Amino acid sequence: MKFTSIVVAVFLLALTANAQQPLQLKPTPKTVAWGYYDASTPPVMRIKSGDTVEVQTLITSSPTRLEGAGVKPADVEQSLRDIYKEVTNKGPGGHILTGPIFVEGAEPGDVLEVRIKLIKLAIPYAYNAFRPGAGFLPEDFPYAKMRIIPLDENRMVAHFADGIEIPLHPFFGSIGVAPPEVSGRISSAPPWIHAGNLDNKELVAGTTLYIPIHTKGALFLAGDGHAGQGNGEVDITAMETSLIGTFQLVVRKDMHLRWPRAETPTHYITMGLHEDLTEATKMALREMIDFLVTEKHLTRDDAYMLSSVAADLDISNWSMATKACMR
Repeated sequence: MKFTSIVVAVFLLALTANAQQPLQLKPTPKTVAWGYYDASTPPVMRIKSGDTVEVQTLITSSPTRLEGAGVKPADVEQSLRDIYKEVTNKGPGGHILTGPIFVEGAEPGDVLEVRIKLIKLAIPYAYNAFRPGAGFLPEDFPYAKMRIIPLDENRMVAHFADGIEIPLHPFFGSIGVAPPEVSGRISSAPPWIHAGNLDNKELVAGTTLYIPIHTKGALFLAGDGHAGQGNGEVDITAMETSLIGTFQLVVRKDMHLRWPRAETPTHYITMGLHEDLTEATKMALREMIDFLVTEKHLTRDDAYMLSSVAADLDISNWSMATKACMR
């Protein structure tokens, strides 16, 4: 079994944001990329740098599976039915991603600043599932099972079972831009320099993600909605659901990154993505040192020491490489 690891180094900070009336992008057979990131994908929307867009995304499951697990047919989104019926250009991954959005002025070498302004539930349920040969304990669970989890938006909790409620912390498992054109179509599962399927549960509303841009227009996509997740998805899924995200997309000409970074209201986050957990940890730490040297003007020695006394190394998620990731 092969794993991709994402390790995140976290450091304290503050964040500000501003408001704007958003544009809207809904998922239809003509406005999604099913299972891939690709620089050759035609954009479905064009915006200016600084514009705010409300992007609706879809649950990563089929209507048939959802109904088989107990979802009433009337509660399955019509857009999901339409996409399963009409979209044939899909794969190699399984995530339905809304977009791509072309951001005017974005060029390779720039950075796309993704301000996550708001995340709302689109449906009142999520699911969790495991399957044979996947997850952290495939030898213990060599069969498939799926569970529908009711979501209470008013109380912001999930009802997992009698006496068991889980606080909701919705975030998008996959937020990314197109990879370099030379890479062609890549799976939506493993994260990479384009971000993608980070499955980073820290990326809730109020946070900002910084993604290196590799093609003209950036070509932003989002999907793989999670109502909540542990660190990490040990059975290979979180509380999978449909979400509506409001994003302000800003082209940064003054930033130049090799790997995605993020800011929460309280922390700086750097990331390391590698199949080997030790190598992922080293990447995340080196990215944090580079950040502290560049942004806080520390020496590398001082940045290394500060990381040891004030930074946390977290494993965000793990899974088979076709799905993606540890943080």
